[in-house]
Amino acid sequence: MITKRIIPCLDVKNGRVVKGVNFKELTDVSSPVELGKYYSDKGADELVFYDITASSEDRALFTDILKQVAAAIFIPLTVGGGINTLEDFDRVLKCGADKVSVNTGAIKNPAIIRQAAERYGNQCVVLSVDVKRVNGVFRVFARGGRENTGMEAISWIKDCVSQGAGEVVVNSIDTDGVKQGFDIEMLKAVCGAVNVPVIASGGAGGAQDFVELFKEIPDVDAGLAASIFHFGEVEIADLKESLRKNNIEVRI
Repeated sequence: MITKRIIPCLDVKNGRVVKGVNFKELTDVSSPVELGKYYSDKGADELVFYDITASSEDRALFTDILKQVAAAIFIPLTVGGGINTLEDFDRVLKCGADKVSVNTGAIKNPAIIRQAAERYGNQCVVLSVDVKRVNGVFRVFARGGRENTGMEAISWIKDCVSQGAGEVVVNSIDTDGVKQGFDIEMLKAVCGAVNVPVIASGGAGGAQDFVELFKEIPDVDAGLAASIFHFGEVEIADLKESLRKNNIEVRI
């Protein structure tokens, strides 16, 4: 059995970690440097850093904070926000990122996935997709969940993987911050459509939600969460112990 990964997510706005519900009503949480180091020390398998307003504000990702986070941690780091060109990939990687997450940038220019995969390797290119149900159909949203692209999500994800995306983060806007569990239906659809690692994001409210995720969808590679880790509702060590007791392989 493949070892499942537990990944905290830092949504960063104006140099601070924030968290909201359904991508709205953002509240201040902490310093990304302090929080990143904490998670690295406490057993997180990876860390995700999103500059969440870079795309909507049409600017480059803040690299000064990113460099500080990368220097403070000892686990793989995935970085996204405002990634629109190969130069953005290059800049973020030089700041210490291991993988680069592209979302709105791929919607604006789908060729960037193939170009980045050819230059840096598929393993470096992460497709992050913000998905919401619209009249019962999974639709892709852009600009931090603010804009409905009209694209059907599963076919979009399949196309991006065929272009070279080596990993997919599925952000369910419907369940984001609600803490009622991961979007199992959506994640099953994605896992059934692609053969690259899939990371589930949005909806974790406790350790049992991760147990249900990995039991219901054995093909999911990782669970990503923010609120429950940021506010101390779930400690990563305790979560991994719960998973292990449920015969789910994790790195202790």
